[in-house]
Amino acid sequence: MTSKFKQKQSFSKNTNTSVLLYGRHPVTAALHNPIRKIKELYLTKETVNEIKVPVDIPVRVCSKDQLDMLVGKEALHQGFVAKCAPLKNKTIEEVIEQTQNQKATLVVILDQVTDPHNIGAILRSAGAFQAAAVIVPEAGAPDETGVLAKSSSGVLELIPYVRVANLSRAMESLKKNGFWCIGFDGNASHSVYETKLPSKCALVLGSEGFGLRRLTAQNCDDTVKLPMNPQVESLNVSNACAIALYEWNRQHHV
Repeated sequence: MTSKFKQKQSFSKNTNTSVLLYGRHPVTAALHNPIRKIKELYLTKETVNEIKVPVDIPVRVCSKDQLDMLVGKEALHQGFVAKCAPLKNKTIEEVIEQTQNQKATLVVILDQVTDPHNIGAILRSAGAFQAAAVIVPEAGAPDETGVLAKSSSGVLELIPYVRVANLSRAMESLKKNGFWCIGFDGNASHSVYETKLPSKCALVLGSEGFGLRRLTAQNCDDTVKLPMNPQVESLNVSNACAIALYEWNRQHHV
């Protein structure tokens, strides 16, 4: 059992063709996603009977230590690991086409946000507040990973995580199709609560350390800020994004 698992382990870590998802929610969500190709499940004897697995997906019963070896001791796998093919990356054109008949549509654009924990948390908030996509630049943003999926609590399977070659061009495409790009900047002259957010809206956020790049900020139709205690420099970007998502939903009664 152990030797076979070790042989399989080296193949499972080939991130060019596979991604390892771990944790109860990410693995269960992947099983319920019809477009997710799951190659193999690794479960403990305690969890093997806790989920219904299609007959065409191989299941390997492993010890906790073996799963720790596979995904890392720091990963909270809860006895669930899935080896999957990465999801197909949606294009900005596909996002626009799928939302073109919606009167109220929201997407999130992230500039210079590199931490997969933050992006996962933003995906989770995006799912909660019905955003159509989370859009990031290919350069500088993480690929789909187990950490990102775990931080999203499975929402990676529900909300498109769209990686684009050129963020400015993606913003221009959105604007040509009726979206308004609203950037968040702590130095903006007015707050989000004083602003009527457009019904077709792209919320644009940068990292708390660096904020929006100059060109990204210039491509925004407006910039707003979150009113905050001046003694607090900034919020974590995932917290700021959740507030922005809530405010858009509140204004549009979505």
